[in-house]
Amino acid sequence: MAGVRTVLILGGTAEARALAVELLERGVRVVSSLAGRVANPRLPAGEVRIGGFGGPDGLARWLIDHDVMAVVDATHPFAERIGASAARGARSADVALLRLQRPGWQAGPGDDWHWVASLDEAATKIGELGRRIFLTSGRQGLAAFAHRADLSFLVRCVDPPGPPLPPKIEILLDRGPYTMPGEAALLREHRIDVLVTKDSGGSMTAAKLRAARERGIPVVLVRRPARPPLPTVDDVPAALDWVSATLGR
Repeated sequence: MAGVRTVLILGGTAEARALAVELLERGVRVVSSLAGRVANPRLPAGEVRIGGFGGPDGLARWLIDHDVMAVVDATHPFAERIGASAARGARSADVALLRLQRPGWQAGPGDDWHWVASLDEAATKIGELGRRIFLTSGRQGLAAFAHRADLSFLVRCVDPPGPPLPPKIEILLDRGPYTMPGEAALLREHRIDVLVTKDSGGSMTAAKLRAARERGIPVVLVRRPARPPLPTVDDVPAALDWVSATLGR
């Protein structure tokens, strides 16, 4: 990979951070771009920029101005707008783009999963399943549940959410990874009877699904949004191979 100027990694996921470390160890200059939606994000190794590029055109200009040779979109599976902007911006700048996306979760024996297409649909579905809801879908989508005054919510997120919020709500500020014993205790102590989450995939937050299975709690999962068609891998080693091939080695 000698002679590479810049590889841009989009996203603050665990995969993005691991990829940055591996590329730096191989002598690649890496710039990681974070959206800036979390107050105190876990910063990856190497150079970091925080904030948007100004849409696809702004990203294209940045890629050209900084002699970027490859882009890896390792954003969260639900970062739909960023993914679309990356696809358009990289194409406009004629820069190779890879999507690094962890596999989604798969139901196993004993799971009681209910798939929905959106948070709005989840807000409708939960009333059929229980009254005490553990909501782990992030702070930005809570408005979808604001009208459910008939239900009680335990909401876990990294930063404090803003209104509108459900009237009966308890906020738990926390960040993964989480453990199976901890998640089981949380469900028990708060008498949770429904879990709502997005299909984020990965191991950092999967313990809640196992805890729900053991306690016989139904889970409402929001399906991932469609992403632009482009080369995609599901782990860091495969992304490293792609970068190496893209850079000519």
